[in-house]
Amino acid sequence: MKAFVFPGQGAQFVGMGKDLYDNNAQAKELFEKANEVLGFRITDLMFDGTEEDLKQTKVTQPAVFLHSVILALTMGDEFKPDMVAGHSLGEFSALVAAGALPFEQGLKLVEARALAMQKACEAAPSTMAAIIGLPDEKVEEICATIDGVCVPANYNCPGQVVISGEIAAIEAACEKFKEAGARRALPLKVGGAFHSPLMEPARAELAEAIEAAEFSVPVCPIYQDVDAKPHTDPAEIKANLLQQLTSPVRWSHIVANMVADGMTEAEELGPGKVLQGLIGKTNREVALSGRQ
Repeated sequence: MKAFVFPGQGAQFVGMGKDLYDNNAQAKELFEKANEVLGFRITDLMFDGTEEDLKQTKVTQPAVFLHSVILALTMGDEFKPDMVAGHSLGEFSALVAAGALPFEQGLKLVEARALAMQKACEAAPSTMAAIIGLPDEKVEEICATIDGVCVPANYNCPGQVVISGEIAAIEAACEKFKEAGARRALPLKVGGAFHSPLMEPARAELAEAIEAAEFSVPVCPIYQDVDAKPHTDPAEIKANLLQQLTSPVRWSHIVANMVADGMTEAEELGPGKVLQGLIGKTNREVALSGRQ
């Protein structure tokens, strides 16, 4: 069984999508439609902008979404997923690619999400850090001892968890993780504490747009970040999406569940191949634990 997976914010690079635009008439039409919907030429920033341009949340999220979704929509008969999943922002890409949301509506939701998150980041300075080399349970245990907001935000693969929260709390946590034997406790250059309680204002703002959106039954199950389980019911998909901004991304659990459900191949659509790397690491851990 084949899965298609879609990356989140952080995978962007200058020039992303230009080959598609230049060489595929359908892709060009979709990119131009996006320029019209957004009210500015995001293609100019994607193809010829600077890294600083692309780092702005309000640009990054629509840019990654567009690259991912347009890749899927222009594949024709080659896009035949048995299952899909997306990391954070990538969940919106997965929903559109699998037919649960129309292209334009998905883009408008991503734009609303990006603007709401940017506003929340500016209102409460906050950050994230990658913790390498400790089990999930140890990361959760240490986070619970920290004063202030400090929570697991991304379960990327076994031995790699990203934490999210207030700057002082994350700094204090990083020291504790090093003392506990983490190989690395690396602060990330991000705009704020994504997938933490500090995103509640953004979640509340985005909820209205998600509630108003019309979701359809996707062509295959989508494994959602909030619970790592497969969903096809539009009401369930919407309910999970409403919780996504303040809940952790359970990517390693998604991968384990897809493998358990028969996944034999995964193809990443979008800039970079970060998710395929994480899938490989998770699969190796699963195989090792199965031999013990």
